[in-house]
Amino acid sequence: MKTKKVTIHTLETMKERGEKITMLTAYDATFAQLLDESQIDLLLVGDSLGMVVQGHETTLPVTLEDIIYHCRAVARGTQRAHIVGDMPFMSYQSSIHEAMVNAGRLIKEGNAHSVKLEGGAQHADLVSRLVSAGIPVMGHIGLTPQSVHTMGGFKVQGRGDGEAERLLQDALTLQEAGAYAIVLEGIPSVIAKRISETLHIPTIGIGAGADCDGQVLVIYDLLGMNDSFKPRFVRRYEHLATRIRTAVDAYTTDVKNGAFPSEQESFFMDKAQRPKSQAATVSAIALAGGCGPGPLSEVSPPQEDTPAGDTGGMYSTPHKPKP
Repeated sequence: MKTKKVTIHTLETMKERGEKITMLTAYDATFAQLLDESQIDLLLVGDSLGMVVQGHETTLPVTLEDIIYHCRAVARGTQRAHIVGDMPFMSYQSSIHEAMVNAGRLIKEGNAHSVKLEGGAQHADLVSRLVSAGIPVMGHIGLTPQSVHTMGGFKVQGRGDGEAERLLQDALTLQEAGAYAIVLEGIPSVIAKRISETLHIPTIGIGAGADCDGQVLVIYDLLGMNDSFKPRFVRRYEHLATRIRTAVDAYTTDVKNGAFPSEQESFFMDKAQRPKSQAATVSAIALAGGCGPGPLSEVSPPQEDTPAGDTGGMYSTPHKPKP
């Protein structure tokens, strides 16, 4: 059965039906495939990669080439989800012409389906021009990480006098300019609710309460891969930092003790030269019971060696390559 792709029109219909929209960040083909198979509606190749992948303190050092590279990888692992490419800092602020060229590169070279840019009414003309050129645009207002220095840090927005009205007007202006959706980040839930009920395009919340039309999280935060980072708006659905350390510790123990690789993970010249006993060494991981409900790995029956020159299962491909 052919997979039905999520488009901007799909999202519009979901809003009309009151069906919640799911969005997560993705930066590589392996994660993209896993999230796509889980029926996530949108995959955001966010400039958050600057912090969670590259190790920077902010998103500001991320380049357009970085986003294009990661968009390509995500596109290779995606069949259904709508891919959103983030416009990084200073890729669209200097001029409309430069912004259009850069957004076009995300679509043509990165294989993104749309672009996301931060800021409100000040970018209305740019949004209109991009949409007119056939490039769908997702807006982003509230806490905008690229303005971290102007805002004085990663702080909740919309609490001051007149801030709620300004955010609403920014959202309405972006909608009028042609944005197909808007991310609402780090704003009081009552303001996000008002904006979501006023707009006819979907809102995607992050730290903006439950009344947005959809939600987005950084996938590493959802999976608990950094156990020292726990902002209020994040819910950890896993604690992979602990599980990964446990698995790597077990691997290290097996290598140091000579328990890995065993005969089961080794190659032989031919059947006649196989050892009579194929009993494999039980790994320290199996003895420890793994790091989850069952063992991390189980010893499988001996397999026939692959023909000469055939790597067989030596190298795995995490996704089905596209033509």
